[in-house]
Amino acid sequence: MTAATTTKRKRQTKAEQRAESIEQILDKAEFLFSKRGFHGVTLKDVAKGVGVHHTLLHYYFKDKRALFDAVFERRAPVSRERRMKALDEYERETNGKPTVEGALRVFLNTDFDLYIDGGDEWKNGLALTAQIANSPEWGAEIMGRNFDPVVLRLIGILKKALPDCPEEDIFWGYHFVTGALMLSLARTGRIDKLSDGLCKSDDLHAVKQRMATFMAAGFHAICDQRKTERGS
Repeated sequence: MTAATTTKRKRQTKAEQRAESIEQILDKAEFLFSKRGFHGVTLKDVAKGVGVHHTLLHYYFKDKRALFDAVFERRAPVSRERRMKALDEYERETNGKPTVEGALRVFLNTDFDLYIDGGDEWKNGLALTAQIANSPEWGAEIMGRNFDPVVLRLIGILKKALPDCPEEDIFWGYHFVTGALMLSLARTGRIDKLSDGLCKSDDLHAVKQRMATFMAAGFHAICDQRKTERGS
């Protein structure tokens, strides 16, 4: 440890030291949870990774679930607010005449850009989001609490883009979109093996280029099919 580092640490207030400790704990917990899931990580694992005694974690967090929630809710507002702002701007720019692909591209690209530009921390955070979204134990609760307003904002725009489409089909369409998004953010490596390396699950640039176009075609196909059925 250098003299400068020692001086800097001496000058830190207790509040600054506490904030720094919590950030270190959250970073390590996020990494471990993203790799092993909630049940595969203990507070002792996190403490060992940070290099502190596990009793310190109990000082900051009541239990593992409280730590888990803090990890997730550190990044969720950033994603939510970026999406809401982007959707608001998109609707203004299209003067109330949005397209399905345009709305989906705005909604999806915010998280893809966070992944691409945000470094390992955001990769871990979004991989953890994918785990939570697919958890029957608490996926609906945590994702609903953090993201329902922005998802319903997207649904509202899609209804304008598809005024003749049954509402249930728009919700099913979103269900399929979010499934593909979460699988992509999870970076499981499965597509790497299936394609013999032609496609890579880490290549979010490739996913970003294709997903909105692919999903928009699905929305239109379902809605056109239903229109045909109603007309027959």
